[in-house]
Amino acid sequence: MPQARLCSCRGSRVLPLLLAYVCYLLLGATVFQLLEKQAEAQSRDQFQFEKLRFLENYTCLDQRALEQFVQVIMEAWVKGVNPKGNSTNPSNWDFGSSFFFAGTVVTTIGYGNLAPSTEAGQVFCVFYALVGIPLNAIFLNHLGAGLHAHLATLERWEEQPRRSQLLQILGLALFLTLGTLVILICPPMVFSHVEGWSFGEGFYFAFITLSTIGFGDYVVGTDPSKHYISVYRSLAAIWILLGLAWLALILPLGPLLLHRCSQLWLLSRGLSPKDGGAPEMDGLPRPQKIPISA
Repeated sequence: MPQARLCSCRGSRVLPLLLAYVCYLLLGATVFQLLEKQAEAQSRDQFQFEKLRFLENYTCLDQRALEQFVQVIMEAWVKGVNPKGNSTNPSNWDFGSSFFFAGTVVTTIGYGNLAPSTEAGQVFCVFYALVGIPLNAIFLNHLGAGLHAHLATLERWEEQPRRSQLLQILGLALFLTLGTLVILICPPMVFSHVEGWSFGEGFYFAFITLSTIGFGDYVVGTDPSKHYISVYRSLAAIWILLGLAWLALILPLGPLLLHRCSQLWLLSRGLSPKDGGAPEMDGLPRPQKIPISA
């Protein structure tokens, strides 16, 4: 009987979660379609118009020759060669760029603008990812576990004076704020300045990168018209690793900070967090405790 009740409880939770998940996907699909479909149609029409105008200006070319040239450009782009500029463009496989690519592999970002084209490189990438992805996950998990072990010293937080409690909360909030500035605010400003993006585009790139979504529409160090320092992409790869480590560190801090703030708020109103946040009332039963884990 207990097992049957447990299975029934799990089944009753899975179905609403599944429905919410599907509805969220449908909502996203609808909004993206409304926002992007018209812009895509305009870009397609503009591209076709430019091709026709090009053929009118250069009558020695025919439609087939132009399509073949476009195909060559697309193949070059897929292999990581920027069709703008000339053969003096910086290599996508110098050490700095290769280091950047290795970081995108082990972090599973995979922008899609660059990939190994040789069979040996593709085979090596497979085995490199098989080892590197678990290694990266272990590294980030150990960072989170180290912070959790450090926060275990705060388990007797409720027994400390009110002043110490407030100072600890302010310290955690300051730590989160400074980390956010260093990881999520300052780097987009640098990328915007170097790449010529707006701050919104730089912030979008930073979030898409650190969330490991990696669309590949914005990638640092790929504009052939700009002269980057040799370690620019290597520094970007180090920022990615530090950013992912930062996210692993703040995961236990967010719930802890919210829990501590709620406890201070209850204490400021004269309520006891140990009593579930409800004052004692004569003649009425106390509400049942609801354990809250930090």
